[in-house]
Amino acid sequence: MKNQLSFFILLVFFSIFAKGQSPIDTTQREFSKLKFGLATGGGALFYAGTLTGLYTVWYQDNHKTNFHWTNDNDGWMQIDKFGHAYTCYLFGKLGMQSMKWAGVSRNKSVIYGGSFGVLFMTSVEILDAHYLEWGASPMDMVANASGGLLLIGQELAFKKQIVTYKFSFHPTELQNYRPDILGDAPMEQLVEDYNGQTFWLSLNLRSVFRHQKFLPKWLNIAGGYGAYGMLGGTTNAKYDIDGNLLPP
Repeated sequence: MKNQLSFFILLVFFSIFAKGQSPIDTTQREFSKLKFGLATGGGALFYAGTLTGLYTVWYQDNHKTNFHWTNDNDGWMQIDKFGHAYTCYLFGKLGMQSMKWAGVSRNKSVIYGGSFGVLFMTSVEILDAHYLEWGASPMDMVANASGGLLLIGQELAFKKQIVTYKFSFHPTELQNYRPDILGDAPMEQLVEDYNGQTFWLSLNLRSVFRHQKFLPKWLNIAGGYGAYGMLGGTTNAKYDIDGNLLPP
């Protein structure tokens, strides 16, 4: 749930300041101390404020323990792992764009700004690791790294995003059976109903075949992953919160 909250905050924040899945700005601007201060200060406030919010909402009423690992690989048919990678990709994109906006050199913007997502989600995993109800997940860490590497690796190798990580959602009727788990209101469903989430890798053909002028710049081919039929993380409950029998 806390990762879902992070994902929701990400969607709202990034859609306002970086227009979500828009192309990355490649303009090298003159360095501005004011813009750099605003970018780093805003990032620090967002980082600290969100982690504080997560602690207040999810952690403080649970059981603190020593650092420990957990295996949640069988949960939600791994849709949540794709969410981790996507979150790191977009947070990194936001950090990178913020550094470029401030006039930081390109490579530093890519490496330091692009690592913001991995830093944030690693902090969440460390919090997880100190509470009995959760634990740090190795596969979450792998997913986090993959999202950051997809962004940073392409920027360093190609100076652009040839493959873009994208997200889509469609409402499902399954949330009617378990609104407490899959969300009740539309925005809750967006982040809690994994049945409606699809994560895409979109390849821009013109970026690959640069000399084929007949290919429009907007043309992409994409492959996506989604899953359906999940009323619970690892198993489907037989009864809903009111004791009514659920479909198999």
